[in-house]
Amino acid sequence: MNLSFFRRRLFWKIFLSYLAVIIISLLVVGLANRMMLPNAFDRYAGEMQSMMAGQGQGMMGGQGMLGARLGPRFFDPFRSAATEAMLVAAPIALVSAMLASLYLSRRVVSPVRRMTTAARRISEGHYSERVPQSKNTPPNQLDELGQLALDFNQMAASLEQTEAMRRQLIGDVSHELRTPLATIQGSMEGLMDGVLPATPETYQQIYQEAARLQRLVADLQELSRVEAGAFALDLQPVSLAAVVEHLSARLGRQFEEKGVQLKVDLPADLPRVLADEDRLHQVMLNLAGNALQYTPPGGQVQISARPSGREVRVAVQDSGIGIAAEHLPHLFTRFYRVDKSRSRAGGGSGIGLTIARHLVEAQGGSLWAESPGEGQGSTFTFTLPAV
Repeated sequence: MNLSFFRRRLFWKIFLSYLAVIIISLLVVGLANRMMLPNAFDRYAGEMQSMMAGQGQGMMGGQGMLGARLGPRFFDPFRSAATEAMLVAAPIALVSAMLASLYLSRRVVSPVRRMTTAARRISEGHYSERVPQSKNTPPNQLDELGQLALDFNQMAASLEQTEAMRRQLIGDVSHELRTPLATIQGSMEGLMDGVLPATPETYQQIYQEAARLQRLVADLQELSRVEAGAFALDLQPVSLAAVVEHLSARLGRQFEEKGVQLKVDLPADLPRVLADEDRLHQVMLNLAGNALQYTPPGGQVQISARPSGREVRVAVQDSGIGIAAEHLPHLFTRFYRVDKSRSRAGGGSGIGLTIARHLVEAQGGSLWAESPGEGQGSTFTFTLPAV
């Protein structure tokens, strides 16, 4: 059975349902007419008798109601006339109702037919397919079918965006893998041809490129898990002071070697946050590591936290290269780079911020970036529920 069969079946179902309602209505009208007609005739005869008595025509005086005296002689023609009127009106009403039912059924089935056609096209990979809808009607004034068309188009747009992101991800991953693989292949060919000397430096270069590949694969696996929500969180009260202290101990030497000052500004009465401690370490390490990477020697990175209502707001602020306004909305997109000319070797895998945002949102918070502009530093801020 194909889609046209289902559309025809839907059309006839709607049409027959309208027709059934009309036939039932006619039967009810006929039955009510049959039951109410005697009473109506009696009232009519009584009114006629009153009118005749008022005009001095007491020809029926003392002999009861006119309808009761004359009986079938007057009632039967009256009923025949009413029945004849019903028999003439019923076919006209039935034909008119059938035409109206046909028109309404087509009006209902037509947008459904367009949606089934569009759904079939989308299932075949044509994600740009859309259902025509009224452009002059506000969304809150649409009828049921109009709202269905609007929701369908929103679903199709979401699928198209997802497909575009999938294609972009494939292209980005291919690009990221190409450089280290080309370096490893070239080095190995040079070793086999005797062009490169078999020195520890050559082997170290090959090892570093292989390590880059391994980190990229590990980051992609982590990104796949966090985007799918396929990871467990052990939410419990966590001290931000302890997390920052651990971070300072881990990155302190790197800050000293680069000549960047690390400052910590945490109030003594800062409440604990409800978070997964390991994931919170991962987020803080990513943000602080990025701040260190893009802050020149002589600059500083400050980690601060303040309570904000039922949340705690944590900020990692640096005096580094800054971010232009047009790049801020895209910072958390996979593989997005502010400086396109910068090599990946100096900039990580390009998905650390994407992972960090997913981890923060999974713990009930949010993460965003701010910057006054290029050369003026940047601030990455995230929130977590306070205990």
